[in-house]
Amino acid sequence: MTSSPAPAPEFILTLSCADVPGIVYAVSSFLVQHQCSIVQSQQYGDRETGLFFMRVHFESADAAAELEAMRSTFGWVGDSFHMSWHLQEAAAKQRVMLLVSKFGHCLNDLLFRYSVGALQIEIPAIVSNHRDFESLAATYGIPFHLIPVTAENRADAEAQLLALVESEAIDLVVLARYMQVLSNDLCKQLEGRAINIHHSFLPSFKGAKPYHQAHARGVKLIGATAHYVTADLDEGPIIEQEVARVDHSLDTEQLVAAGRDVECQALARAVKWHTESRVLLNGHRTVVFR
Repeated sequence: MTSSPAPAPEFILTLSCADVPGIVYAVSSFLVQHQCSIVQSQQYGDRETGLFFMRVHFESADAAAELEAMRSTFGWVGDSFHMSWHLQEAAAKQRVMLLVSKFGHCLNDLLFRYSVGALQIEIPAIVSNHRDFESLAATYGIPFHLIPVTAENRADAEAQLLALVESEAIDLVVLARYMQVLSNDLCKQLEGRAINIHHSFLPSFKGAKPYHQAHARGVKLIGATAHYVTADLDEGPIIEQEVARVDHSLDTEQLVAAGRDVECQALARAVKWHTESRVLLNGHRTVVFR
């Protein structure tokens, strides 16, 4: 019985740098020299900022190709163009921590997508300031961590959260309707690796029961925004937005239900794209290679 050949190693390269001639040629030459074939390539040159962004998914003809060796040999290309770059195995799964409070629709949606393989992630921990979804975490066999938050213990609670991020080697923190404002210090420590979801209406409704406020004003369009967490509350770089048209026939609860759906969709796409290295920061904006 003959054994099947080992699958070709696949990698994903993302980069950004000043938009100058020769970048694509340098990347292509690197791939040719290392007997690699492009599976998918996407690029964008921002004329406003003068920056160039690229994502290349490629496979190597060498079944023994190793990630660290590829990183080492690409280093001179990155240095020569002063690139900010990242190279990873295409099959690598990011370790994602989910944070939730008392609204579980986004948590439940992400857990289902994870369970059916729709998200290329691992979930080593679910954290909450309430026990409401402890049993849900148990059904997926995921450790649940209760970290109560009060005005008096906020600093200690965040220290526990950060310690868990470090001990579990977390790549991405997802605020799946986690109803606590993170301190400026924690936002800085999680910069570029924390995603939040919040409702976004035209007009905007802040404070308690935003969907009830929207219903009272007779809105025709509801939406949700998934963005990176920054010290500026709900103003981080936007990854994805989703909207739904509504009308006078929807009562308050139906409007809330529609809002839950768009929140789930926007957050799931943002998590998927981030964990597949499809999102690159461009100042206060993002470049998303879908």
